[in-house]
Amino acid sequence: MIKFGTGGWRALIGEEFTKDNVRLLAQAVAEMMKLHQSKANGLDFSIVIGYDRRFLSDKAAKWMAEVIAGNGIKVYFIARVAPTPLVMYTVKKLKTFFGATITASHNPADYNGVKLFTQGGKDATETVTTFLEALLEKIHSEDICSVDFEQGKKENLIIFIDPFNDYIDTILGMIDIDAIRERKLRVVLDPMYGVAKTSLQTILVTARCELMIFHDRHDTLFGGRLPSPSTHTLHRLRDTVVENGYDIGIGTDGDADRIGIIDEQGNFIHPNNILALLYYYLLKYKEWKGGVVRNISTTHLLDEIAHGFGEECYEVPVGFKHISAKMEETNALIGGESSGGLTIRGHILGKDGIFAASLLIELLSITGKSLSEMLEEINQKFGYYYMVEKNIRFKPDQKEELIEKLFTKKELPDFGFKIQHVSYQDGIKVYFENGGWISTRFSGTEPLLRIYAEMNNEKSASALCDIMEGFLD
Repeated sequence: MIKFGTGGWRALIGEEFTKDNVRLLAQAVAEMMKLHQSKANGLDFSIVIGYDRRFLSDKAAKWMAEVIAGNGIKVYFIARVAPTPLVMYTVKKLKTFFGATITASHNPADYNGVKLFTQGGKDATETVTTFLEALLEKIHSEDICSVDFEQGKKENLIIFIDPFNDYIDTILGMIDIDAIRERKLRVVLDPMYGVAKTSLQTILVTARCELMIFHDRHDTLFGGRLPSPSTHTLHRLRDTVVENGYDIGIGTDGDADRIGIIDEQGNFIHPNNILALLYYYLLKYKEWKGGVVRNISTTHLLDEIAHGFGEECYEVPVGFKHISAKMEETNALIGGESSGGLTIRGHILGKDGIFAASLLIELLSITGKSLSEMLEEINQKFGYYYMVEKNIRFKPDQKEELIEKLFTKKELPDFGFKIQHVSYQDGIKVYFENGGWISTRFSGTEPLLRIYAEMNNEKSASALCDIMEGFLD
């Protein structure tokens, strides 16, 4: 069974992520494209395919290209490992009907998967993935049309492209290179064995930053670590920044759509605060206008910043497709989530860790302040917010029981605070009268219940998570 979560289809290599399943998915994508060809509306009726550094990613990209080309659909095949935002950018730039990249993002090394993109380089919506899942139930191996990869190239059904320079030049054109050159920042980069090195190295060296890079070789095991930049995985980055006096440490996940940041003091800057820093910077220092879009599990500090500048904050379900859709609808300035992904108006409508890191470098250069100073400036104006996260792993046979308890009976524990209201828009989110909140939802990619709580002190936020965990045990 191929099922899509909030970040595409992800599965264990050798169990569900197999050549047969990749080919079945490719056939479903081809059939869906042909069924909706009339809706191309002047777009190039073709698909962009990219891949990251994971085990089998390059081969799976070719399997997918062979099937889609075998259905008579032109494939633009990115001829090097590519960050996910580069693939999304290329779909937007070439105005193709569809896009796909082979990646499991920040999942463990024994996973791989496929992310799908639609017109404009947006994440495929739930409507699209549900339609694909229905098609997959009807497709069998004998239905697959395929062409040999080299033959597809000869017939111009598979066309090699390298959009790297266009992508880099676009980012360079969106940031103040002159200001960065004058600041002469010292930067450490940890691409976590993923695909961010070449892109960020090119941008930062062009901007005359002094740069140190490690964990940049090709390692499909990601050095034995989870390729997700967090306080638990960026120890070396933190130590390097502190011991050598660097201005900032940048970590990127496996496919470079998310970042983790270490400030000049060695503190891990939570993605919530990265969003707050950039939104505040764009409003105050660049004097841009516009609201902000966040998901239900992202800090309400963004609400306070927005209201402080006469703007709106919009809350959406988890999944960046919801953020990009709301950004388009409202012309919001920035959108992001607490897991480390964000974008701004005028760039791609998807997460881009490379662009986000570049914008933070500009922030340091324009303001002349450190990250810790900027964050303190924000907290002094808008208050302090503390988020605690917990994951509860469950067995497959427990899921129905949890659904019954949480969403059918709608049972809740006594949190000890007055409840303002409860939302079931995406999982459960309880809003308290004191401004705090707690949310619980099923992960879209793993057998986990994710609990997030935010209060004006860490102790209270942690206590809320403990109460919910005990209630679900």
